[in-house]
Amino acid sequence: MIISLAVASCVAGGCSKQQSPKGIDTANLDTEVSPKDDFYDYACGGWMKANPLTAEYSRYGTFDELAENTNKQVRDLIDDLAAQENEQGTNAQKIADLYKMGMDSTELNKQGAAPLASDLATIAAVERDGIVNLMSTMPGLDVFFGTGVEADLMNADMNTMYLSQGGLGLGDRDYYTGDAPNSENIMAAYRTYLTTIAGLIGYDEEAANRLADNTIAVETRLAKGQMTRTEQRDIEAQYNPYELAKLQESYPNIDLKGYFSAHKLDVDTIIVGQPGYYALVSEVLKDTDMQALRDYMTASYVGSASPYLSDDFIDANFELSKVLSGVQEKRPRWKRALRVPNGILGEALGQLYVERHFPETSKAKMLDLVGNLKGALGEHIANLTWMSDSTKMRAQEKLDAFTVKIGYPDNWRDYSKLDIDPTLPYWNNIQRAILFNNDFNNSDYGKPVDRSRWYMSPQTVNAYYNPTTNEICFPAAILQAPFFDPNADDAVNYGAIGVVIGHEMTHGFDDQGRNFDKDGNMANWWTEADAEAFNALAEKLVDQFNAVEVAPGVNANGKLTLGENIADQGGLRVAHTAYLNSLNGKEGNTIDGLTPEQQFYLAYANVWAGNIRDEEVLNRTQSDPHSLGRWRVNATLRNIKPFFEAFGITEGDPMYRPAEERVIIW
Repeated sequence: MIISLAVASCVAGGCSKQQSPKGIDTANLDTEVSPKDDFYDYACGGWMKANPLTAEYSRYGTFDELAENTNKQVRDLIDDLAAQENEQGTNAQKIADLYKMGMDSTELNKQGAAPLASDLATIAAVERDGIVNLMSTMPGLDVFFGTGVEADLMNADMNTMYLSQGGLGLGDRDYYTGDAPNSENIMAAYRTYLTTIAGLIGYDEEAANRLADNTIAVETRLAKGQMTRTEQRDIEAQYNPYELAKLQESYPNIDLKGYFSAHKLDVDTIIVGQPGYYALVSEVLKDTDMQALRDYMTASYVGSASPYLSDDFIDANFELSKVLSGVQEKRPRWKRALRVPNGILGEALGQLYVERHFPETSKAKMLDLVGNLKGALGEHIANLTWMSDSTKMRAQEKLDAFTVKIGYPDNWRDYSKLDIDPTLPYWNNIQRAILFNNDFNNSDYGKPVDRSRWYMSPQTVNAYYNPTTNEICFPAAILQAPFFDPNADDAVNYGAIGVVIGHEMTHGFDDQGRNFDKDGNMANWWTEADAEAFNALAEKLVDQFNAVEVAPGVNANGKLTLGENIADQGGLRVAHTAYLNSLNGKEGNTIDGLTPEQQFYLAYANVWAGNIRDEEVLNRTQSDPHSLGRWRVNATLRNIKPFFEAFGITEGDPMYRPAEERVIIW
C-alpha cells in the first residue's frame, strides 16, 4: 500500500480574488541554508527545528502531525461511545468495549499471563503431525508461512488462494543472516526479549534460555531460505500455481489439506509465492527436534499476544523496539488502546468519522483535481521519446480505465458476526477478531473480486494504488490540514497534494505496476524494445539512489525503493504540468517573495519534512520501500530541470546534476 495525499478546494477553479491566497509557510524554511546546497534543509529546516523529536517517536514528520490530529478526532468519537449505554452486539458496543479493555491497566496487570494458559498448554502437547492443523485453528500462532485470499494476478476478476513466506519474529530475514545494518545488536536485543517473555509465562532461567536458543535457531534456518525484500519486488517470480493435491504429495510433512479443511475450505489450486522456501519448511517440520518446534511456536504465540497483556509484556516489546527504532518512550496508553478498535472495526468507526469530519464538497473537488492530473499524465505519455506509439496507446488505455475512490466506501462492512465480550480477557477478544477477519478473507475464495471494496478505512492518513483493480484510493482523513487547505494558492496545492496524487497514478506504471493491464491482469502489454528502454532508465535511477549514503557506511537500497522513486519523480513532473495547465496562460501569484515555481517545489519538500533517529534511519533503509524523506526531496529533484531554473541552480552547485546524468521516465 503506497503513501499518498489529496486535494485543496481552490485547486480546481482557482482561489477567489477576494481572498489573499496562502503561500508557503515561511516559518518552515531555514534561510541560513542555500537551496543550491541542500534543498531539503532549506525548505524544511525551520519545521524541523520547531518540531524536535519527542521521546515516543522514532520519526516525526508532517504525516505524523496529521495522524496525531486524526487520532484525537477518533478518540473523541470513541469517548462519546464509551460514555453512553450501548446495546450488546452493536458496533458502538464493540468499539467502546475494546477501547475500555485496552485502557484498563489494573485488570490487565491482574491477569498477567493467565489468558494464554490454555493455548500454551495446547502448544506444549502438540505432536509433529498436528502442527499445521494448529496453525489454522489457533489465532495468534503465526509460524512458518501465511495464507490469504486475493485477486488472481492472471485473472483479476476472480479471487484465489496464496501461500507466502513468514514466521520470523523480527520480520526481516536480513536480521538473521547478518545482512542488515546493526543486525548484531538487534539479534542480541531479540534474544533478551525472548528470555524475558519466557520468564513472564513461568519458565525458569534454563528453560527461558532454551526457548530463546531454539527460536532463534529455527527462525535463522527459515530466514536463510526466504526471499529478500528486494527480490520480492519481482511479482512474476512469485506467481507459481500448484494443484493442492500434487503439492501435498510432494511435501507430505505439510498437511495443507487438513489446514484448509479446518477453515472449511475446499482449495484445489494455490499460488505459492516462494516454492524454494516452502520446500525448506517441509524439511524443518520433518527433522527439527520437537521441543525446538514447540519453543518456536510458543515464542510466536506469546509475541502476538504481548501487546494485549500486562505492562510486563508491553515493556518487553518496548525494550526491543528501542533497539530497532531508537524510540525512547512508550506511546500513551490511549494511543495504543485506540489502535485496536480503529483497526478491527475500521469501517464502523469510519462511518462515524466521515459524518463528523468529512464535507461532501471535498469529494467533488478531489475528483476535479484527479481529472486534471490524469490529463497531464496523458500528455506526458503522449510526449515520451523512448516509448513506441503502440505501447503508448496501451498506456493511455490503462490510464483512462483508472478507478478513483475518494473519502469513504459506498457500502459499509458488516461486523455483526464479530462478538466482543467484555467479560472475557482482552486477548481472547482479540483472538475472536483475528478469527473474524480470517473468515472474512477466506469467504472470498473462489468468488468474483469485489471491486467496490476499500483496503483502508476512511480515518487512515494514507492512500494507495491497487494494480489488480487499477484503482487509486484517497481516504477522508488525508483531506484535511495541513495537506487539504481551502485557502492555499494553487502552486502550493499542486506542489503538495497534486504531486502525491500524481505519485499514486504513476504507480500504475512503475516497475511493478507496469506489469498489469487496464483490467488488473498481470500481462505484458509492452513491446520488447520499450521494456528494454524502461528497464535501462530504471537501472539508472537505481544507481542514483544506491549512491546515496544515508548513514556512515550505509547506502540507500535503490532497487527496493525503485517503485516509490519512480512514482515520486512522475508525480512531480505530472503535477507541475497540471499546475501550468491550470493557469490557462496567466501568471501565478508571487507570495512573500517566492515565485509560483518556487512555491510548488517548496510545497513538495514540506510534505516530507521530518526528524528521524539514527536507528530508525537504518531500520527504514532495511525494510521500507520508500526512500527517506530527505532523499525523496534532494535525490528526486536533482533530475528535474524546472526545479533548477526556479532556484537558479547551475553547474558547480551541490544540488545540480548534469543533463546527461539525469533520469526522466514519466
